[in-house]
Amino acid sequence: MADETPRKRRKTNEGDPSCSPVDRPSRRSISPPPRRTPRKAQPVAKPGDALSKEVLSTSPKTRMLIPSPIQLNNISELPASSNVDTVSLRDILGDPLISECWLFNYLFDVDFLLSQFDEDVRDVIQVKLVHGSWRKEDMNKIRIDEAVKRHPNTQSITAHMPEAFGTHHSKMIVLFRHDDQAQVNLLTANFIDIDWRMSQAVWRSPLLPLQAVRSGGSTPVSKPPLPPLGSGARFKRDLLAYFRCYTGLRALTTKLDLYDFPSVRGALVASLPGRRGLNVTTEEQNLWGLPGLERVLESIPRPSKPIARYNIESSPYLPTDTSDQQPSNPQIVIQISSVATIGDKWPREHLFPSLSAISPNPAPNPKAKPLPPPKFHIIFPTADEIRRSVDGYGSGSSIHMRNKFPTQTRQLTYLRPMLRHWAGDQSQDDDAPPSTEPIREAGRRRAAPHIKTYIRFSDARMTKIDWAMLTSANLSNQAWGSETKDGEWRICSYEIGIVVWPALWDTPEATAELVPVFKQDVPEQRGEGEEAIRVGWRMPYDLPLVPYRAGEMPWCAEEPCEERDWMGRSWPGVGGRT
Repeated sequence: MADETPRKRRKTNEGDPSCSPVDRPSRRSISPPPRRTPRKAQPVAKPGDALSKEVLSTSPKTRMLIPSPIQLNNISELPASSNVDTVSLRDILGDPLISECWLFNYLFDVDFLLSQFDEDVRDVIQVKLVHGSWRKEDMNKIRIDEAVKRHPNTQSITAHMPEAFGTHHSKMIVLFRHDDQAQVNLLTANFIDIDWRMSQAVWRSPLLPLQAVRSGGSTPVSKPPLPPLGSGARFKRDLLAYFRCYTGLRALTTKLDLYDFPSVRGALVASLPGRRGLNVTTEEQNLWGLPGLERVLESIPRPSKPIARYNIESSPYLPTDTSDQQPSNPQIVIQISSVATIGDKWPREHLFPSLSAISPNPAPNPKAKPLPPPKFHIIFPTADEIRRSVDGYGSGSSIHMRNKFPTQTRQLTYLRPMLRHWAGDQSQDDDAPPSTEPIREAGRRRAAPHIKTYIRFSDARMTKIDWAMLTSANLSNQAWGSETKDGEWRICSYEIGIVVWPALWDTPEATAELVPVFKQDVPEQRGEGEEAIRVGWRMPYDLPLVPYRAGEMPWCAEEPCEERDWMGRSWPGVGGRT
């Protein structure tokens, strides 16, 4: 008999520590299902498709449904229902039309990589491996160099690393094909086997055509205007500017410059090591790290109501109980796999204000009551969630938050009110009010997180999205940058990602909305709102979020764990990869 009273979250097989990561088969009736009235199929467009006026005007109640601009990775250990619309590394690299491949990452297993190419062409594709392992004793460099000797079609390119604490953390694939098309892929996974059994994501550009041959003519006198942020032309400009800051990538920039990016929607957000001035006087100067992200977010159209100003001293970013939040309260959810030693000053004075940035354009109604500043949530797994993941403690070497030194302890104290579970299937505190919110399951509880997403939701229930970002960057001032005593912005690492927002899919006939989607890439047709275009954003975690219980601690790879994981192993407490 169904329990109709509000209840706390109930653990399913997927959340049972005694179960393997693969869901057990459920018992179901063998009776035939009742007949359903067939529904008219809604138009579905690919992310790069043009939206025709004819489709948008078919009915005021019909919405164009656009799949998520990002895809989750296929994990064979998860049930089929969790792998709908997912992509594998072989899906990206296995096309026999690929002629040249540029691979950017932190860690490489070259033999594993080459096994992902089509077997008929894997030995002739020109493969370029861009990494930051320059020290002779670095095992990653040793393995790459040995593999390059075995495979004549591969080449190792070491990125310049001017900062002692920096890493080449950008994760990207640039493909050139025999049919005169190219493609850019932004990733969150290293090029090693175990990473593709963790929760990861990929942004894949549409296939990029070669530019049309221009007829001869005089060179234009005036300089062309700077393309707007979010456009394909601006994405191309910023990506080429990013590549030009490397050494040894001239061949890549020259070749990629020959291609058009007309169907790309999104703004590039990247980090490059170095020190740069903060007094930027021209829009044409590329900004990296948090200043670059802030510029992008300030270009996004603001909500219809004005936003309250942010008072750093009052720490407005701490979330309150959802019962105290108004439905329109914006929420920013940070989901990462690593938190460096950032203290409490850097997130309070730099990270959170930058993520809270919004268009400075005046609101339509200046007398309207302003919305409160966004509340922040940080999703990070506990040791129990690591133990129950696909690879158990094996996944823990990729996930880091230290709590050893006083600075880290103070940092954890500051961040603790924002911490949320990854799996979302833990019971709440006994004295917490029962949850009546339906659980929207992403199907990724047992796949430990190596994905990095930053999302601003429009409302406390997290039903609509103002903007969303997929990136290689964790919570780290080495990745995003920090201000020096000399007033410069110092970045230590290479990072890259993309930001999207609803207006990128607007047309003269209709506006778009960006919504979270679960276990599939295509959003559902719901409601009869004004928005005629509905764009999905594939969620890697469940909603609503579940706060840490009293006494729960985030996973720390350096601390030993005697409790056995689901495979019967303990954890000795060692560092790992990023």
